[in-house]
Amino acid sequence: MDNMAAIRLGVFLSILVLMMSLELLFPARTLSKAPQAASMATRWLGNFGLLIISSLIARLILPLGLAGFALYVSSQQWGLLHYLSLPLWLNIGVSVLLLDMLIYWQHRLFHRIPLLWRLHKVHHADRHVDSSTALRFHPIEIISSLGIKAIVIVALGIPAEAVILFEILLNGFAIFNHANIRLPAKAEKLARLVLVTQVLHRIHHSQIMAESNSNFGFSIIWWDKLFGTYTAKASKPDNQIDIGLTQYPNAKQNAWLNGLLWMPFSNKNK
Repeated sequence: MDNMAAIRLGVFLSILVLMMSLELLFPARTLSKAPQAASMATRWLGNFGLLIISSLIARLILPLGLAGFALYVSSQQWGLLHYLSLPLWLNIGVSVLLLDMLIYWQHRLFHRIPLLWRLHKVHHADRHVDSSTALRFHPIEIISSLGIKAIVIVALGIPAEAVILFEILLNGFAIFNHANIRLPAKAEKLARLVLVTQVLHRIHHSQIMAESNSNFGFSIIWWDKLFGTYTAKASKPDNQIDIGLTQYPNAKQNAWLNGLLWMPFSNKNK
């Protein structure tokens, strides 16, 4: 388990460094220079600060992580998949797909239910989407997501191998599709047949509610197409989409860590 944690961290950091490097070299959108705009350093301090706090709290609540929890569930023979006797490779494949669909529906619920939206709006209030935005989730949302995944692991009996693979893929794809880059047109056209590309995910971060309530997937785009939430093109070109939330126009104030932590409890809860 320790080796797996090291591998996960290594993959996470490698993808993060790669995407951040590409953003610096080939940015798709430029950071605003307006007086109320936040600098890159300010945004990174806030976004990475949330990641560190969330990771520490999650470690306290579930010391061995979801994979360790899945090992315990397997030892108890809990969950539906234990009764199907599938080959391990098929069990892992089915489990990863089920977990990915779970995240899709969880994401939709966090947009739909007002109490959950209070938490999730911390992510959407960022006025500039880049790799660090993939880390910008309120600690309470991270803990809520942890609990939802744990319930599903128990109900379905998802193996630890699938949990590890899914978490690596989820983290990697979240960084990838939030990255402030744009794939070459032909590559993007092919990639979006399967994956949530940067262009598709920036539509999800639009200030227009109809666009924000689409493209909920974090990795594959199939769930959005299957469940009718796919939007192929925004009302504005990709480099002109208004990012963020209209009730949080001051990007500098929305970037500070203390403001991000307090945001779910503010009065701006539309």
